[in-house]
Amino acid sequence: MQAQVTYLDPLNYPYQQLRTRYEAEYGIMWYHMAPKPRPCFNPELLQELKKFVDFLPYVHKRAPGMEENGALRYTVFASMHPGVFSLGGDLGVFSRLSRARDIEGMRAYARACIDVVYSGMVNHHLPITTISLVQGDAMGGGFEAALCNNVVIAEKSVKFGFPEILFNLFPGMGAHKLLSRRLSLGRVEKMISGGNIFGAGELHDMGLVDIVADDGDGENAVYQFIRNHSRRRNAFQSLLRVRDLLHPVSYEELIAIADIWVDAAMELGERDLRLMDRLLKAQDKMAGQPYAKDEVELAEI
Repeated sequence: MQAQVTYLDPLNYPYQQLRTRYEAEYGIMWYHMAPKPRPCFNPELLQELKKFVDFLPYVHKRAPGMEENGALRYTVFASMHPGVFSLGGDLGVFSRLSRARDIEGMRAYARACIDVVYSGMVNHHLPITTISLVQGDAMGGGFEAALCNNVVIAEKSVKFGFPEILFNLFPGMGAHKLLSRRLSLGRVEKMISGGNIFGAGELHDMGLVDIVADDGDGENAVYQFIRNHSRRRNAFQSLLRVRDLLHPVSYEELIAIADIWVDAAMELGERDLRLMDRLLKAQDKMAGQPYAKDEVELAEI
């Protein structure tokens, strides 16, 4: 059984860049990003994501039949764009704010990102399991967003990477914290500073991707995971609580790192910004059509 989530929202919020549905049979809340004009975290999408995650406790409390099968137990974060999960931060916003030396505007954008990432990292303050379904490439902030959930399911051909180093920045919206929960600090900094692209299989071997699905089979992999997980949900939820105790997440810590990122963004030179503009043009070229990897080749920048 499927139903649109907005009927549960007392404000009937008209999402423009987010597609949601609630499946009471499995207790799954799906939310698919549908940003325009390109698949990145623009300010409007961030605003809608914040609205959505703030709304989840209401769904958990008021979901139909929550006493039994209808309870909210899982969220699944995904994308509507063919071939792309997310290309990360809005380079148009970065370029404009950096050139204007608008530090307050850049800080507001960074904090909007942290609000969404932090909510995922703390399970939206709910006793649920959060899942990222990555059916297309996840770059920069898109990689961070995929990692902020408990379980990462990625299709085989998906690519991941942190290209920020190419234009003299670093991923400042949680990458260090997210990666260091599973990798050593040395491997984290090598991954961030190298600017390399990784396949889903490589990240599975590293412990960053939990399940690799065949291309086109991602949603089936989600349902299979939930069927297996639900049989031992009590044990898995307890393990997640242990993980959170061993690797606590502080909102203040994430904000402090984001502020360092803002300071770095304010120091970008014209060469760095021209490189950012070139990548933005490549993203604009592929927006609105299936993702062609040769049109956004990081090595060309």
